[in-house]
Amino acid sequence: MIAPRSEAEKLQNRLRSRMIKTCERYELIEPGDRVMVAISGGKDSYTLLDLLWSMRRTSPFPFDLVAVHLDQRQPGYDGRPLEDWLKAFGAPYEILHEDTYSIVMDVTGGQGTFCAPCSRLRRGILYTTAERLGCNKIALGHHRDDALETFMMNLFYAGKLQAMPAKYKTDDGRFDVIRPLVECAEEEIATHARNAAYPILPCNLCGSQDGLKREKMNQLLTQLEQQIPDVRKVMLAALRNVVPSHLLDPELTRVWNEHGTRRGQHQPGDRQQFACGSDAVEAPVADPGLVQIT
Repeated sequence: MIAPRSEAEKLQNRLRSRMIKTCERYELIEPGDRVMVAISGGKDSYTLLDLLWSMRRTSPFPFDLVAVHLDQRQPGYDGRPLEDWLKAFGAPYEILHEDTYSIVMDVTGGQGTFCAPCSRLRRGILYTTAERLGCNKIALGHHRDDALETFMMNLFYAGKLQAMPAKYKTDDGRFDVIRPLVECAEEEIATHARNAAYPILPCNLCGSQDGLKREKMNQLLTQLEQQIPDVRKVMLAALRNVVPSHLLDPELTRVWNEHGTRRGQHQPGDRQQFACGSDAVEAPVADPGLVQIT
C-alpha cells in the first residue's frame, strides 16, 4: 500500500511540475546544457537548486548542474550553514569569496540604494565563473512576484512595459540566463522553504534599507489582492497575452502590421482562457471597436 503524500510533498511536486512546464514552454534547459545555479542563500535559490536537481534525475535527456555561491564579505556573514547543506545535498558546488561589500560602500558612500552596484559586481563575478566552469547557462531564482514587481516598477517609475523574461542572452552573447521559477508564486516557495528547513542566510546589505520601490510594489499587490484575489495570476497571464496592436509604441505597431497578426488573434467578444499553473482564469477580450471613457 502506497502511503498518502503529505501536504509538503504535494506542494513540492506542484512547484516542480510548474517549473518543468516553464522550462518546456520557454526551452530553458536543453540536452547537453551545463547550468550554473546561482545560490544566494535565500529561499528562492535553495528551492531552485533542489527542484532542478530533482528534475535532472528524471529528465529524458542529460544536462549538468553546478551550484555557485558568492560570499561578498558582508558584515555578519556566516556561510557555514549553507556550505554544510550543500555538502549534504550532493550536487557539485563552488563557493567564491570576493569583497564586493567594500566596493559598494565606496561607490555609494554608504547612502542610497545599494542594489544596482551590488548586482553589477555580482553579475561580473558570476559570468567569469560560469566561463571557467564551462557553463553555457546561468539559472537565477526569480519567481512570479519578482516579475510582477519589476513590471510595475518599470510601468510606474520608468515609463516602460518591461518585466523579467524567462530566458535572455547576455550582452556579450556568452550565456543564456534562465529563470525556471518565474511562473511560481513566492508564497508557495516560502512555504516550501520552511517545510524543507533550508538554512536561510540573511542579506545585510539589501535587507538593511527601508522604503525600497520593490517593497512598495509588493504592498500595492497585496492591497489589490484584497479586492481581486487572483490578481497575481491574472497579471502573469497578461504578460503572456500581449496584443501589440493595442499599444502606443509606433515601432512595435509597424513591425506587428508588417508581419501580420499572430496565430489565434482574438475576435471581438471572444473569451481567452489563461493557463495559470494548475488553475485557469477566464477573462473577456474587449471589442477593439469600443472605446471606454472613464
